[in-house]
Amino acid sequence: MLRLQLGPADLCRVRFADRLHPVGIALLAGQWLRDPTVAALAPALAERAAAVERTGAARAATATLRHLLPARGRLPDFVTPWSGNQSVEAGLEAIRATPAQRIRAEATASYAQTAVTPLRRRFAAADPEVLELFGGAVRTWFDAVLAPLWSDLTGAYGQQVTCASQRLAQHGLDGLFAGLHPEIRWRQPVLEVRTWWSGNLSGTGHGLILLPSPLAGPRPRVLVQPDRPILLVYPTVLPTLGATTGGDSLGRLLGATRALVLRRLAVDGGMTTTVLSQAVGISLSSASEHATALRSAGLVASEREGGAVRHHLTALGAELSSGSSGGSAARQAAGRRPVLP
Repeated sequence: MLRLQLGPADLCRVRFADRLHPVGIALLAGQWLRDPTVAALAPALAERAAAVERTGAARAATATLRHLLPARGRLPDFVTPWSGNQSVEAGLEAIRATPAQRIRAEATASYAQTAVTPLRRRFAAADPEVLELFGGAVRTWFDAVLAPLWSDLTGAYGQQVTCASQRLAQHGLDGLFAGLHPEIRWRQPVLEVRTWWSGNLSGTGHGLILLPSPLAGPRPRVLVQPDRPILLVYPTVLPTLGATTGGDSLGRLLGATRALVLRRLAVDGGMTTTVLSQAVGISLSSASEHATALRSAGLVASEREGGAVRHHLTALGAELSSGSSGGSAARQAAGRRPVLP
């Protein structure tokens, strides 16, 4: 658990990033897409990425990025720079401007549980040739996988910022922080974030920048640098990318979030409302609302388990989910469960 003690100077400067960071989002997305559950949570994006990554220059770029960066967990901070969000080239320039000492420290730490290879050793040593190879791989992967979807992603980002800004205007900081993500808790004056690392830090006095992203992975990400605002990237629901990916029939039928709830249950089987909210990245009340609607439609059955309620796919829900994503996980997850009255 990361605990950020925010002072008045930070709380007076809570704001949203003006745009998505192309390089930062590309590297978070590339890591997230390595998770086998993504095929069920975001089938259109996963299928597109898999198809692109098997061919041409994108195949080599994918291999390079997967070799140099950890498959899950915390990425070296320098590869998701605070600055350079204007374009891919601006982001890569920010990476190239990172002091060699910082690159060595962060890359070495990220390889603590990874086998050492000559390429990783040169990357950790801030070898300019390997950094150039890394930058070229980022550029190629972004152009092949994310560039065709970027307008959809930035449009969804604008909508998410608008909704969160309305919560801030209506309910203040308490309401804003409460609605960001289940792994973020506001216990004034401490913001608790269940991220990939732990610690107790004071605010920098330069504020807090929030960045909702559907490609951040399962947990929020936090970037803390001296004399900079703290950057908090938190997961949101992936928008329907129908215009660029051939469509998501389940998302069109149920709505993007409700379809994501159904697919999450298909992958993981029975889940309590609390676990479901954390898995999908929505509030507890929202998870309960979606589960109730799916239960009313005969797609989900629920049963009490102590003080909690556990949800499962019905046979109908399993068929609908597997028919949409083309997988068998939903059929395996479905069972004959009693319906909660």
